[in-house]
Formats: sequence, C-alpha cells, structure tokens
Amino acid sequence: MIDQPSRGVTLTERQRLSWLRLIRSDNVGPATFRELINNCGSAERAIELLPELSKRGGSRRKIRITSISEVEIELEKIERFGAKLVGIGEPDYPPALRQIDGAPPLITVKGNLNLAQPPSVGIVGSRNASITGSKFAASLASEIAKAGYTIISGLARGIDAAAHRASLHASIHTGTIAALAGGIDQPYPPENLNLYHEICDGNGLAITEMPFGWKPIARDFPRRNRLIAGVSLGLVVVEAARRSGSLISARRASDFGRLVFAVPGSPLDPRAGGTNELIKEGAILTTNSNDILQALAPISQIEQANDTIIKETEDDIADFEPPDENARAIIINAMSTTPVEIDDIIRHTGYSAQTVYLVLLELDLAGRLQRHSGGLVSLILET
Repeated sequence: MIDQPSRGVTLTERQRLSWLRLIRSDNVGPATFRELINNCGSAERAIELLPELSKRGGSRRKIRITSISEVEIELEKIERFGAKLVGIGEPDYPPALRQIDGAPPLITVKGNLNLAQPPSVGIVGSRNASITGSKFAASLASEIAKAGYTIISGLARGIDAAAHRASLHASIHTGTIAALAGGIDQPYPPENLNLYHEICDGNGLAITEMPFGWKPIARDFPRRNRLIAGVSLGLVVVEAARRSGSLISARRASDFGRLVFAVPGSPLDPRAGGTNELIKEGAILTTNSNDILQALAPISQIEQANDTIIKETEDDIADFEPPDENARAIIINAMSTTPVEIDDIIRHTGYSAQTVYLVLLELDLAGRLQRHSGGLVSLILET
C-alpha cells in the first residue's frame, strides 16, 4: 500500500527477491508495480495473480514471470560487483526521487551512499560541447557543490563529464551522482569508463534502474534522463541543440515540478538552440551559480512528509471483485490511441475509480496500455 515513511522501511530478503521478480517480469513498469501492490497487498501475491490479470486484459500469450533463480543470480552479481539493490522506502533511496510519479521501486547503486540524501542539482548538455560550455558547466558544478548540493548528470561526453569531474573533488561533504542508462556494470560511453570508476571509488555514486548486465540502447536513455530529473531539485541545461536529449531531461524535470535553468548562447551556435528555446518557454535564465542557488534556497529542504513509499500489507486484499465484461468493454471503448487522463475515463464511463484502475492494470499487463507523462494513458493498437 502507499504510505507515509518515517525513517525508512527496510525490505526483508524475501520481499527484496519478490520485488525484483515482479519488476523484472513482462509488462511491469514502476506505475504498474505500484498498482499491483496496492491491489494485491504484496509482491508475492501479485506474482501469483499476474497470469490471471494478463489474461483478463486480453493477452494472447502467457506472461513471462521472472523466476526466483533468475533474481537470486542477479542479486549475487550485484553484490559481487560491490553494488547494492535499494527499495523505494529504504533509507538509502534518494528522497527527491521518491516523490515523482512512477518512481522506480528498485534501483541499483554503487559508491558513496551518503550522496543520495543531500539535495541535488542536475547539470546536462551537449555531448559535442564547446570549450567555453565545458568550462562554464565545470564552474557551475564546482560552485554549486561547494554550496552543499550533490551534482547529478548522465556520464555522457561533453557537459555531463565536465560537471562530474568538477564536482567530484569540489567538497568533502558533497560529490557527484552518475545516472546510467544500462546496468550498474555497463557504464556508457566506454571512453568515460575511467571517470565511472573514479566516481564509484571516490566521492561519487552511480545509480540505475536497469538489470545487472543490461547494455544500454537508444530507448534506455530517456529513462536515465528521468532519473536525473527525479533526483534533482533543479536541472541546469548548458548547450543543447533543439533536438537534444537534454531537452527530454528538462521536460521531465518540469513535469516533476522541478526548477529548470538554461544557460543562454549565441543564436548562431546550433548548440544553443535548445537552451535559448527553453528560456523563451520559461526556464530560468542562468549566467552564474547565484542564479541557481538563490532560486533553490527556498526549496532545498525536501519535505519528508510529502514522500510516498510502497508498503506491503499482511491483509488479504487481493480477493477483489474483477470488473465484469460489460464494464471492461465500456472502459476500453472509451479509450483510443490518444492519451487521456484517468479521471476523464472515470467521469465518462461512470464507473468507480477502483474498477477503472483494475481494467487499466489488466490492459497494462496484457501489453495493451501505454502510459504517458502526467499520468495520461492510451490504448496500444493490436497488430
């Protein structure tokens, strides 16, 4: 169940295995994971019900459920690598990340775990950065770190690498966090492997939500960008073209209610096209670190009371009444490939929130539902 945390809730080893089995199974993302726990009471019970729920959602094939032996092997590899698997309610989970919609229920971390707790600032930008852009990003990172913030970025070439290096040694009290698109053992790009080891072995921390051994592909980088936006209280964009991945991070940061900062550049430099556009759209124009520190000062203390975690219950709440075929048909017919708010589905169909959410959960597990930012959902056309 969703509950308010106090000092954190430590998972038992049995729960950790069940959580990992559930999140690694087919069609179970962070939002689906949360809904399953809310409706089933525990990950163990949710795993038992996955085949039934998927079948009711219209799946034509048997859903793949990760085995106990698979997750035991992954956990063993994580531990041998010197990393740790952390659940969303546990003390080592970044507090700001816990607050976002669809926060990953489990992350793998390696390095200085204390860096997950202080407020963080994200710095991202062009991989093909100019000398001036890299120096400016490094200057911002160093000054912000000295002010008590941890710097988070994506380990990419250019701006990301400059921010990591500058913040790594800026202060003994703060450091840098590298968000990865692949498994904790698969840093990218290869040219930053030494930087990755310097981060993990020094005053830094690496985090990922991907399985151990997962080699990143193009579609994984927006998930990494989501981690950067979720962990940070504010996101600074330095040199980004109009179609840069850094703008995805900025959009996610805005969706999460984070402050977005943009460093202006010459209108003749394509690398400034995206940052200049962000400023037009309302991002905070940034020419020095004080622009960032002054804006973040009022919100730098994360309100723990606003955090939500996923908490299992011993109550048997999994014997819920499934929606009847008529209700399921009406709810599905009200949807299309156009994203809509779930509240609109509830109002349009007249069914209870519980009924609508259960149908959406079934569709999700059957691979027929697409979840969008802002809590919107749409149908996936069957092929």
